[in-house]
Amino acid sequence: MPIEIRELNIRVSVNQSPAEQDSKPSGGGGGSGGGGGDKDEIIAECVEQILEILKNKNER
Repeated sequence: MPIEIRELNIRVSVNQSPAEQDSKPSGGGGGSGGGGGDKDEIIAECVEQILEILKNKNER
């Protein structure tokens, strides 16, 4: 049975401590610097949670 997702709301709140903010260099390269790894981790976690929700829905 196919599942149709009509609306998907994702909210992300990322907080860094002041020590972490000061230790990271501020690269002026348009934001394509070393932050790519964190973004990939967040996306992977979101996908994992969505798949878990869909799995739980199918079990019902």
